[in-house]
Amino acid sequence: MIDLVQNSPDNFTKLQDIAERQNLSIKYLEGILGTLVKAKLLTGNRGKAGGYKLNCDPKTCSVYDILKTTETSVVPVSCLDEKAGKCPRMAECETYPVWEELDKIIQGYLTSVTLDQFIASQGAKNGKSKGPSNCGL
Repeated sequence: MIDLVQNSPDNFTKLQDIAERQNLSIKYLEGILGTLVKAKLLTGNRGKAGGYKLNCDPKTCSVYDILKTTETSVVPVSCLDEKAGKCPRMAECETYPVWEELDKIIQGYLTSVTLDQFIASQGAKNGKSKGPSNCGL
C-alpha cells in the first residue's frame, strides 16, 4: 500500500514492479494484493495496462483498515476476537478488563494512523523513502 502511494497513487502498477521494489516474491505479494482487492482497498486490473492501484484515499485509509484485512486478527488475546465467540468465563475473568482496554488503545491508535501520515513521516525522516519497507503495509 505504501509502495503504491509513493510510486503511483492514481495509476495501475504492475505486480512485478512492486515485488522488485519491495524485494518480495510475486507469489507472496499476489496473495496479499488479492486480499486487499477483495476488501476493496485496491483495484486490480488484468492485461497489458493492468496491475494494482489504490481504491482508498490515503488520507482516510488507516493502518487498522489494512491490518484487519490482511491479518487473521489484531486483538491482543483470542477471547476478544469476534470470530471466537463469547468466552464463558468473561464475567469472572480478572484480566478481561485489562485486555479489553488494551484492545481499545491498539485499535484507536491504528485507526488514527493513515497512509498519508505514514508517508509524510517517512519523507520527513529521510527525504523520500528509498528501498523496500518490508513492513507489510
